[in-house]
Amino acid sequence: MGVVNVTPDSFSDGGRYASTETAIAHGRRLLADGADLLDVGGESTRPGATRPVVAEELARVIPVISGLVAAGAVVSVDTMRAEVAAAALDAGAVVVNDVSGGLADPAVLDVVAGAGATYVAMHWRGHSDRMQQQAVYAEPDGVAGAVRQELAERVAAATSAGIAPERLVLDPGLGFAKTAQQNWELIAGLDELASLGRPLLVGASRKSFIGALLATPDGAPRPVEEREVAGHALTVLLAQRGVWGVRVHDVRGTRDVLAVWQRMHQEQGRGGSPR
Repeated sequence: MGVVNVTPDSFSDGGRYASTETAIAHGRRLLADGADLLDVGGESTRPGATRPVVAEELARVIPVISGLVAAGAVVSVDTMRAEVAAAALDAGAVVVNDVSGGLADPAVLDVVAGAGATYVAMHWRGHSDRMQQQAVYAEPDGVAGAVRQELAERVAAATSAGIAPERLVLDPGLGFAKTAQQNWELIAGLDELASLGRPLLVGASRKSFIGALLATPDGAPRPVEEREVAGHALTVLLAQRGVWGVRVHDVRGTRDVLAVWQRMHQEQGRGGSPR
């Protein structure tokens, strides 16, 4: 899943693709680089971000979705709002990627169910301006157990609204109401989330917990665009864990590392061994 941020305040690209023209051009490049799906979003969810009004979000994403669908892309809309989801599906999107899992606007579940679209429900505990205050997981099973339980509730809400189970994907929500340590614990506990029986989408690309891991001796995090190599290493590990998809900014690099992993996987399947 290639990321197309149509926002002026994204943590990852700082508004580089905030206009319709630049966003479509960027999406076309990601498509040429091998993206299976383009995720178009008009609301930044970086910690501390403020929300755009509905009209502004619509103006950002709908022309881009239309342009990318016309270019042959399979498109998902990254939104928490039912109104935006409905307009995006009308414009040709086939997936709604809701970082709130239906908690921010429960009507989004009805929109997705009515359209027969695929729905990605992410683990979420609150909007960006307060989400890090919710990074407390006191349950005996730790962060993975708590996320599993809360995602199970989202599965129940989605299926009750009429979303077919086979059209439901879950996202552990790395970086959302989670500390750096909790993100690593959650990645290690992905098997617990997989026990819910739904495919997993993981979005780790360029996130701050990777920057913290690669910090300089004085504690300064690695800059956002210098986190790709570590992100690619993590992608290989996620592929080994059998995740359904990875949400990334560098599609070409991700495709390259997956090609190497898949080639070695094929050889090992034939009984060969690395030398």
